[in-house]
Amino acid sequence: MVATRLIALCGALSLAVAASPTAAQIASPEPGFLHARGTEIVDGQGRPILLRGMGLGGWVLQEGYMLQLPELGQQHVIRARIAALIGEEKTEAFYAAWRANYVTKSDIDAMGRWGFNSVRVPLHYDQLTLPADREPTPDVDTWNEAGFQQIDDLIGWVKANGMVLILDLHAAPGGQGTDLAISDRDPSKPSLWESPENRRKTVALWRKLAERYADEPAVGAYDILNEPNWDFEKPGGGHGCEETTNAPLRSLMMEITAAIREVDRRHLIVIEGNCWGNNYRGVLPVWDDNMALSFHKYWNANDVASIADIVRLRDENQVPIWLGESGENSNTWFRDAIRLVEDQNIGWAFWPLKKIGFNQPLEVVPNPGWPALVAWLTGKGPAPTPAEAEATLMRMAEHDIRFENNTVHPDVIDAMLRQPHSDATMPFADHRIGSGPVVIPAADYDLGRAGHAWSDTRDASYESPGQRIWWNTGRTYRNDGVDIGREGDGSPFVTDFVTGEWLRYTVTADAAGERAVAVSVRSASPARLSLSLNGAAPVEIAVPADSDWREVATPPLPFVAGSNRLILKVEDCSDCEVRSLTAAAD
Repeated sequence: MVATRLIALCGALSLAVAASPTAAQIASPEPGFLHARGTEIVDGQGRPILLRGMGLGGWVLQEGYMLQLPELGQQHVIRARIAALIGEEKTEAFYAAWRANYVTKSDIDAMGRWGFNSVRVPLHYDQLTLPADREPTPDVDTWNEAGFQQIDDLIGWVKANGMVLILDLHAAPGGQGTDLAISDRDPSKPSLWESPENRRKTVALWRKLAERYADEPAVGAYDILNEPNWDFEKPGGGHGCEETTNAPLRSLMMEITAAIREVDRRHLIVIEGNCWGNNYRGVLPVWDDNMALSFHKYWNANDVASIADIVRLRDENQVPIWLGESGENSNTWFRDAIRLVEDQNIGWAFWPLKKIGFNQPLEVVPNPGWPALVAWLTGKGPAPTPAEAEATLMRMAEHDIRFENNTVHPDVIDAMLRQPHSDATMPFADHRIGSGPVVIPAADYDLGRAGHAWSDTRDASYESPGQRIWWNTGRTYRNDGVDIGREGDGSPFVTDFVTGEWLRYTVTADAAGERAVAVSVRSASPARLSLSLNGAAPVEIAVPADSDWREVATPPLPFVAGSNRLILKVEDCSDCEVRSLTAAAD
């Protein structure tokens, strides 16, 4: 669903961001090329630019978790499993439709409206050239013009919105790490590091890209190798986090840089360390005067200590740094991470723009056939017929993934673009009391940070992925710490609402008046809630034990004409659920 109110709200968020004190600093880049100047990235006019962007994960490079297929991991594994059911020809039709619809101009237009100024596009080498073992002539590269044209189209959309595009080689020939899904690596074949031919092809690919885009200022930077994670001296699955020299990584990136500079002297080159971009031991000093360091940040604390090492490298080497990838957490974590890095004048690109799931700006809502297909793909259910599987896949590729059919998550956008600069709250929806009563869905509490718009016992994850504890246990509708479930008809409600937690709602009344508020609530045990209006003393609400929804009402409360603030708090409850609040009419 892309409801009208969500579109309108996202437009309001864009205006709020534009009015913030930092708007000039994060404005769209001026014509000309981004480049490094000391520790800053500056635009074509030499003004410091703070990049704020999203990565287009899942477009030409699927990772299993984005499709509810974490067990399958790599794209080539997913593809082979699909082909085993519907055949190679129909599988290719599915992937062609996927590439045509997953990212369109509408997605980039929306990013521009919301206030982002940059896009990071993950590239899969196999959309641009053949794998080394399939080349008809050794050491001679075959180029796929359709893959380059797809980048050209994206550049056009980005330019139309005054943004810049960062080209990110996410899947290099052979794959660059032991974290297989990231680069679609097949461990039965030589990796990037085990094959001189894969490295030669990687260098040639970057020369080809640079030759094509050398005169294109809308391409902001070349992120030449995403998340290397490889043990060079101590093989053992450590992802390169303990490496002390990283000589093969430095050597390859220097070769890539030299190839780029043969045809393109103007574009900013972004490098990444080992250990998913974070281990720069032995990689530095930099070897080019127009270079930036990227680091990636997931699931850890958002304090100065968490970025101290990369900030030190910036200052010691007098080179810009960029948070090239982060995300997959709660709104609180997003807000805190972005505020942390922006306070250090570090730009960012979060990950991803869309997937199946609730914690990014756009959510893909799969069609009803998807769960059964997922069950078979992951070995947990019977096989659908080939015709059923094809219908499900093509519905996904031609309908479900398109922007107009995605669910927009304004709370995520707000957490990234407004909340790092403001503690103010904003209405999530227009709750207005006029000639009729207003029914406020409990899950439609105000937008804003924890402690201002809502309070919950857990609001982020600071563990590694295998130990993750979800902040919103229902994993639906919104990405705050507030726990949300769904009724059978899909309607959201607040669940696991326990002692000390609270929610704030902005309600607009056309006229002043005394109005009772009825709360639709259920609890297995007797409980106590309270409701306060405009900062007045809270009114206690006794909740009887009942497995069904019960309406419990307050005495009449003095609403003022215009904006009113309601705060619903749990005084004593271990298992309350709230469906709605209903304020009587004028």
